Amino acid sequence: MCRNIRTLHNFEPPATADEVHAAALQYVRKISGSTKPSQANQEAFDAAVAAVTAASHELLERLVTSAPPKDREVERQKAVERNRKRFGDASAA
Repeated sequence: MCRNIRTLHNFEPPATADEVHAAALQYVRKISGSTKPSQANQEAFDAAVAAVTAASHELLERLVTSAPPKDREVERQKAVERNRKRFGDASAA
């Protein structure tokens, strides 16, 4: 589940609200052990996602760095290359 949580700090353009929410949702799913909570737990699950989203937004706003922002496209290409080295070229299959 948590494989989908990506670093959101120090990117240009900055992380979107949707990206922060998606990371919070993945986190809550992981710690609760549930991708789809029961009706009895839905309210608690949703409240936890909202709280983690808010805390994540606050954290990202308060973090400081002297490093230049990373380019999303460059980082995406690096990830593609890492996956190609790790798993081979999928187009060759």
